[in-house]
Amino acid sequence: MDDAWPETVNGWELAREGHIENYRKRLANRVTVTAMWENGTGRGRVDARTEPLGGGRTLTSSRKDFRDKDAFWTAATCVLEMAANLPSLDWHTSPAPTALAGTVAGMVEAEPGTSGHPEAELTFTLTEGHTVTLVMTDEQAFDLSNSISRLDHHVWSEEREDEEEDEDYEDYDEPVAVEEVPDVSEVRSGPDSGHDLVTVLEERFGVTEDNLLAHVDWSALIVVGEPEVSSLIERGGELTDAVAPRWYPVVADRPGERWVVLKRTGLRYQGE
Repeated sequence: MDDAWPETVNGWELAREGHIENYRKRLANRVTVTAMWENGTGRGRVDARTEPLGGGRTLTSSRKDFRDKDAFWTAATCVLEMAANLPSLDWHTSPAPTALAGTVAGMVEAEPGTSGHPEAELTFTLTEGHTVTLVMTDEQAFDLSNSISRLDHHVWSEEREDEEEDEDYEDYDEPVAVEEVPDVSEVRSGPDSGHDLVTVLEERFGVTEDNLLAHVDWSALIVVGEPEVSSLIERGGELTDAVAPRWYPVVADRPGERWVVLKRTGLRYQGE
């Protein structure tokens, strides 16, 4: 089957049929994204499907008419990012390697990207010998910088403050008043990302991935099926407290069934 995809372009498998280019990317969560581009026509298609070979149920798809090939690749990237953030669909075997995890050795290399678009390349060398390079858009790099700043404040700043206080004690004989730091070990914040929300639903309410549907942009997560929906409705107060402040639950009446929809706060939805 892989012989039908003889080329690789920017991580996508490529097969050509005359003026048509077929692309495929198989993800570790068992979702396959396929993209088709017709040279000279400005037409294409991008689909995310549930089966490893790209023949299963369609999860999402793009429009078919594009201004140019750059617009086509923008749509392909959007569909790919949505598909990569979906929970695993639990096929027996994964067509793509699982994620690496390890301790970073030495410094992280940060260089401008080479595709001609605003992007960054971050290269990590792990102590086990793997080298991993991540290509990030300018928005992703900006979000990463902000996240690291928040980590710096919560993880490392207290240690630096302790070191500075020790230096102050060495320099001065007079005692220095130290404000008591409140104990926040029991403080819990609600889920932030869609992945965090999926984890809370599974660990606290027993809702598995089989009962979840997500909007393409993760602006909402939908719980379907019984008895999970009825259980969440009965535990509505507990659910609201568990997902606040980033998400809030509502009950949607559908033909013949009910859904629990967890919406991201601060966004408006059609019909509201």
